[in-house]
Amino acid sequence: MTPEELSAAVQSVLTDAVEAGELNLPEGSVPQEVRVERPKNRDHGDWATTVALQLAKPAGANPRQLAQVLASRIENIDGVSAVDIAGPGFINITLDAAAAGQLAKNIVDAGETFGHTQALAGRTVNLEFVSANPTGPLHIGHTRWAALGDAVARLLRASGAEVTSEYYINDAGNQMNVFANSVMARIHGEDVPEGGYPGEYTKDLAAEVLAARPEVKDMPREEALPIVRELAYQSQMAQIQQTLADFGVHFDVYFSETTLHSEGKIESAIDTLRQQGHIDDRDGAIWLRTTDFGDDKDRVLIKADGEPTYFAADAAYYLTKRERGFEEKIYLLGADHHGYVARLKAIAACAGDDPQRNIEILIGQLMSVRGAKLSKRAGNIIELADLINWLGTDALRYTLARFPADSPIDVDPELLQSKTNDNPVFYVQYAHARACNAARNAAAFDVARTREDGQPAFDASLLTHPTEEELLAHLGRFPSTVASAAELREPHRVARYLEALASAYHAWYAKCRMSPSTHQDGTVDEVTDLHRTRLWLNDATAQVLRNGLSLLGVSAPEKM
Repeated sequence: MTPEELSAAVQSVLTDAVEAGELNLPEGSVPQEVRVERPKNRDHGDWATTVALQLAKPAGANPRQLAQVLASRIENIDGVSAVDIAGPGFINITLDAAAAGQLAKNIVDAGETFGHTQALAGRTVNLEFVSANPTGPLHIGHTRWAALGDAVARLLRASGAEVTSEYYINDAGNQMNVFANSVMARIHGEDVPEGGYPGEYTKDLAAEVLAARPEVKDMPREEALPIVRELAYQSQMAQIQQTLADFGVHFDVYFSETTLHSEGKIESAIDTLRQQGHIDDRDGAIWLRTTDFGDDKDRVLIKADGEPTYFAADAAYYLTKRERGFEEKIYLLGADHHGYVARLKAIAACAGDDPQRNIEILIGQLMSVRGAKLSKRAGNIIELADLINWLGTDALRYTLARFPADSPIDVDPELLQSKTNDNPVFYVQYAHARACNAARNAAAFDVARTREDGQPAFDASLLTHPTEEELLAHLGRFPSTVASAAELREPHRVARYLEALASAYHAWYAKCRMSPSTHQDGTVDEVTDLHRTRLWLNDATAQVLRNGLSLLGVSAPEKM
């Protein structure tokens, strides 16, 4: 029995009790979903629910009395062997072996979709992350958000949300002219101007520009500059996108800041904000009164000389997300962007949105990598491409995913490259590879999940060994782990879950045989339904490990 099936059964019991008059609840107070969770102490049962505590206030009753009414009905659910009431009204539920073991078959049957829920169904989310300036290669400062942002997108989708992952390209403003002049200097064999981009990569960009348009070298610089800027920009963006692809990160939308200016989005945003009543005209400039909503000062949108500010682009960009139908806008920003939180929330409020519901800003802390070499090519930074080549995508992504975003990370390369159980990504991937190898070995003894007639050979009641009960308990936690990780934007919950699951699998593997024994005289025991059923459990574990690693953007190797 899956947690979803048990949840639905308890929900039905609750509804029946209300209709029978056993529970006197006000209209609308019955929850649409009864949640079941694994109790912290497995001695308390397989599952627990706090529904009696939730109903106590609207019912005006003692929660233990409510729990007693529900418990008397829950114990009649098929597959439930015992129900116990603990504390102020917790209902602990124990399943019989057959009902508990059925989970293994359900997981294999569900395949890649096991763990997916509809917890966030109906929610439309725009998730913006990385958004590095297109004036140089991606570096270590972008690495963490690339991994976390992509994992959050995967988790949200697995929980039923409609997600658009978006990269905001800062291709407007003076930095693009500085970038173009740096490449132009390289085209003419000169050092980059003071304050320019000195990395060796600008020489590579210059060579690419010349290969595409050799005539720019002989053109007047003022005339050549827009051509150089556009070609160098396109080349640099292509490199950024390739690095992201190598890192397993996909964006649905690359949104150009330039379009905000060329398509009149800034003027349109100002008109909208003026209609909302939050625009002031002062000292020849146009201001947004963000202090009305908690910002430390009002913000200039259009300067006295008529030039829009960066903040104007931020406001216009937010409004385009609103216009495109995104109810929720999530921004993943670096540690140096704390000052953006209040102003972005103020933009949302000024636009008529609820800053507590329609916009969410996650601030991440820095990461460092011991012994990482600075890239002279990129101007004494640590390039993401170099980190990928050095440590590998899997090791990097898993490591970055297993820590909360708001905690600094110091990455130990020696640990990530080690093939020992001390290396978390190796430990989890090895569990998957071991499960795949165990299945191959079982097949060599003609152990299959089906009998000769093609019918499934599965007897859940046979899975009674303590390590099997523990492994099934971990497997059953996967859907709720995914749902909570998505809701809280915390991929590390999945990583830590996978490590616990791998530990439970390794313990089971050491105790329970899936293949028949071979004796000294060469004879082999008969294949039984216990072997076949354990193969289902083995394959179910491999499936959950695979599904969990996929949510983190990490591969699940079948051999190691």
